[in-house]
Formats: sequence, C-alpha cells, structure tokens
Amino acid sequence: MQITGMLHGARLLELVGFPATEVLGPDATEQDIKSMLDRHGQIFIKPVFKGGVGKKGKAGLVGKAKDLKSVLLEKERLYFACHESGRQQVKANGVTFEAGVPAEHEIYFSITDSTRFRAPAMTLTHLGGVDIEDVDKENVAVIPFDPLTGLKAFVVANALTSIGAPKEVISPLVQQLPKLWELFHGFGMTTLELNPIRMRIDRNGRLSPVACDFKCSFDRDDPRWMRLGIPPQVFAADYSDFEQEINSLRTHQGQSDVYVINANGTVLAPTFGGGANSLVTEMLGDDAIISTDFGGNPPYSKMKEVARICFNHWLAQANVLFIIGGKSNNTDIYETFRAMADALREYFGEHGPTPLYVVLGRGGPNLVRGMGALRDTCDALGLPYRFFGFDSDISEVIQYAKKADLWMKSGGRGQVARRLGLPACEE
Repeated sequence: MQITGMLHGARLLELVGFPATEVLGPDATEQDIKSMLDRHGQIFIKPVFKGGVGKKGKAGLVGKAKDLKSVLLEKERLYFACHESGRQQVKANGVTFEAGVPAEHEIYFSITDSTRFRAPAMTLTHLGGVDIEDVDKENVAVIPFDPLTGLKAFVVANALTSIGAPKEVISPLVQQLPKLWELFHGFGMTTLELNPIRMRIDRNGRLSPVACDFKCSFDRDDPRWMRLGIPPQVFAADYSDFEQEINSLRTHQGQSDVYVINANGTVLAPTFGGGANSLVTEMLGDDAIISTDFGGNPPYSKMKEVARICFNHWLAQANVLFIIGGKSNNTDIYETFRAMADALREYFGEHGPTPLYVVLGRGGPNLVRGMGALRDTCDALGLPYRFFGFDSDISEVIQYAKKADLWMKSGGRGQVARRLGLPACEE
C-alpha cells in the first residue's frame, strides 16, 4: 500500500502543517494552469501512476515548462505515458501540475520502521534531489529514535550538524521536520519520504522548506490509515480486472496485496508474508503469475473470496497451485486453508476440472488441521499434491514447486488431465 506523488501527498502534508508546493490535478483547466504560471513562473508536469513507481525522472517522464503552450504539449506527451521499472510495467492515467520552487538547497528526508535498529529511524541529507544511494555516506545521517518520545527537534539538529549541513538550513528544518513524525505515527505509516524538500527564500529573506515530492507506505494491519479516507483504487498497481476485484476486498483485517508479474505464467502462488513473498517472487521469476501477500490473519469469508478471484482469473492456465508462507505467529492456518480448499472445490464444481499440481509450505497455529482440510479436497478432486511443514527450508519448497511445474510442462499436465478424465484437446 503506497502513495507516491504530490496529488495526494500535498493533502496529507497539510494535515500536519508541513509546507508543500502548489499542485493541480488532471482535471485542471487551462485558466487554472495559466494562473499557476503567473504565480510561480514554472510548472513541472508529472504522470500519475497507480501504486509506487520510481525512477520517473531518469526515464524522462517529468516535464517542465514556463508557458501554457509548452505545458499542454507536455500534458499530451505524459497523460497516458508507459513506464518500466524492473519487471513492473505501468501506464499513467492523468498528470499533475506542480509549481516550480526555486532553491539553492535540496533536502532528502525519510522515516522508516528500521529492522536494523528495531525502532523508527530518520534518514537525512542536505544533498537531496537524487537517489539516496548516490550520496556519499559521510553526508547522510541515519538516526534511530525512541517512538515513545517521537522525532524531537534536537535529533534533527544533531543530525544536520554531524553531516556538515549549511547553517542557514538547520533552523528551518529543525522547526518543520518533527511535524512529519505526527503524520507517520498518527496514520499507521511504515515509510515516509520527501525528496526533494527545496529550501525556498520567503518574503522575510529566510529559508523555508517546501516538499516537492512525496512517498509513503502504510501498515495494512494498522487501521489508522483508514481515517484518511483514501479511495481503495489509489493503492492499486494496475487497472486489470483482477487487481480491481482484489482491491475491493481491502479491510483492516487480512492483507490482499497483489501484483501481476507475468500474465502468461504457470505457477499460481498465493503467498503469506512479506519476507516469503520477496523470496518466492525472486526464485520463481517469470514462471510466477502473481506476487501476493495474503497474511494478516484473514477471516474465512475474506480468504475464500480472495482465493475465488485468484482461481477464476488464473487457475485454468496454471500448472501448479503453490500455497506458501513462513511460520505464522497469529494467522489461523486452518481457517485460511479451509477457505482455499472450499474455493478450489467450488471452482471445479462451476468450471469443471483442470490439470493442477498442488504444492504447499507453511507453519503456524492449526497447521495439521489446515493441511488435512486441503488434503481431503485434493483427494476428492483427484489432484496430485505435496505438503511441507514448518520445519522445511522455504527455498527448498520453492525449488520443489519449480520442479513440479517443469514436470507438468514435460508431459505431467497430460497425465493429470487423463486422470481427471479430460479429453486430449484440454490437456
């Protein structure tokens, strides 16, 4: 669950009184744009993508203009722009118009839940406006702080002094940056990043920080984000029917994060847990159809509906149904597996049988009961299966799923089809 860009970011920053550049949305009229040009002299035009998509500037997808004609030409170029970032391919649907902020200094700032420090950590440098990885480490301060006391002004001041930041930027940043902790903590965020914050000279001749780009992500298990009233479609990474159906199920209990990796893939891998998802996505590569995180102890009804949607869209083409996750602390494995088993049984009842190899790897409460429910369903449907418990190496389980997929591609799918009584044309 991510938000990027100033279209929504400016509104969130306004909640805590942090200055942000003026922003117009895709519905801005020519008169609105002309008025912004008259006030600021320059406008940046940025495409609006769903989900968190980076590297837009390096890809040439940020335009700038100083007259209305040029702004409209950039709007035409970027309104439906396509962008690739790694495996991710996305298409814009609209643009934002953001006022230019002249400044000599650019600041990078972020707060994250740090696994290294087991605490929130602030990252800060006075050499912002570029990828933080490109800045020398001696110019970057990474400071953990106590979440009970929050981000205090002295933490910011000490960090800026330690990296040799110009004196004129320290005081205004010390006054403004602590406000961002209120936003981060108050609405259940796991990451908040502003890059760049441009230091604009105000009418009194003092520097004032102005946020010119925004990124944040939310903890789906923390319901405080719902107070923001953000439409669920903002968090979609695609416009596919599959994602839109899954997104309609978003609630505070149970995650339903999905991304289509390869629409022509052969392994359908409902995954539980962010760590497991990263490993599964990396090891399966293009064989994976979707990348998911369905953890967070989803109730039976939600898990069954999520499984139903996944099966309706992808099961017919899949060779392997690969249900995988780490060892859960609080997810009721029986409830999730029973829901998926019932959804699988109903799919076969409605659409007829399809050749499929079921591979499962999981640990957690009620694991044996959950495996029993899924085993009974696989036996009743005539599907081959292999289950792995909590003491199995997850990487070895993934390798087994890949071998099962290869076997299905090398004639196994035909064997399973014949076992299910399917005609040769459907193998």
